[in-house]
Amino acid sequence: MKLPIIQAPMAGVSTPALAAAVSNAGGLGSIGIGASDVAGARAMIDETFARTDRPFNVNVFAHGPAVQDPEREAAWLAALRPAFAEFGAAPPASLRVIYKSFSDDPEMLSLLVEKKPAVVSFHFGLPPAETITALKDAGIRLLATATSLAEAEAVEAAGLDAVIAQGIEAGGHRGVFDPQAVDDGPGTFALTRLLVRKTGIPVIAAGGIMDGAGIAAACDLGAVAAQLGTAFIACPESAADDAYRAALKGHGALHTRLTTAISGRPARALANRFTELAETSLLGTTPPDYPIAYDAGKALHATAKACGEAGYGAQWAGQGAPLARVMPAAELMATLALEMRFDEVSCIDRRS
Repeated sequence: MKLPIIQAPMAGVSTPALAAAVSNAGGLGSIGIGASDVAGARAMIDETFARTDRPFNVNVFAHGPAVQDPEREAAWLAALRPAFAEFGAAPPASLRVIYKSFSDDPEMLSLLVEKKPAVVSFHFGLPPAETITALKDAGIRLLATATSLAEAEAVEAAGLDAVIAQGIEAGGHRGVFDPQAVDDGPGTFALTRLLVRKTGIPVIAAGGIMDGAGIAAACDLGAVAAQLGTAFIACPESAADDAYRAALKGHGALHTRLTTAISGRPARALANRFTELAETSLLGTTPPDYPIAYDAGKALHATAKACGEAGYGAQWAGQGAPLARVMPAAELMATLALEMRFDEVSCIDRRS
């Protein structure tokens, strides 16, 4: 049975086990390799292939190059110093570009062309045209995230197979192409309908969708599928640690925050000590470019976690977080399928 459900490749959550479970249950599982080197990506792809013979998605980050700015980075580290000092530590002396962009990573492209996963998706923009051509020539279907009509039109013009309409409700990083541009922040359903009406490319709805009713609603608006990320965090197959899982059940789930402080790009997370820091002592200080700022964020999290404080983690989650359910991925997929069918019957009853 094929279900119109895609499991989002949220960094720090998605695993080969989770992706395979979703694909085996009739959806499209996803792994994210944007934060991995080629060796790590190869291991994840090989493990996913070993766990499923169904199609799955490999997600990459296609962000623009980070610009090092020693003055801005020093100011950011100075603003973080009191937080490090709370745990008897000092911030790093300097910051690094910790992730390559797929747009500038020919070795990662060669790996994907070699492995030929069924689907590759882009986040933060589009890679060069020759990269897209190489992936298409390898028989790989291509998706990309868009947060606006203009971005979706660029995805369509690039010849991709479908566009992911990411609403402001979504957990994790906003897929904006240019983080310096004005973001109108449309909601998932408004953006989905806009892209269905104004483009000729299949649309996948993403953001705040947690159950079968939400999937059915997205499909009613013309989406061909819905992408769910936060809904899978509590599954035992995800990589979320115990603190992340506990936070998902806590007060912070009701108050997610969109912040650039953790990584340097806007991303939605559970309200925690890091998001509180972003709204207090870091307010007014511009973070370094992504992923340079993430080097500092990861260092602070590691320092705090070593002292028993987990509140500085990148606990990505969307606005639907309070609706998360604890169950294996296969059981969640079956539940979503039942809810979709129930919602269809209910809609018919309401119309009659």
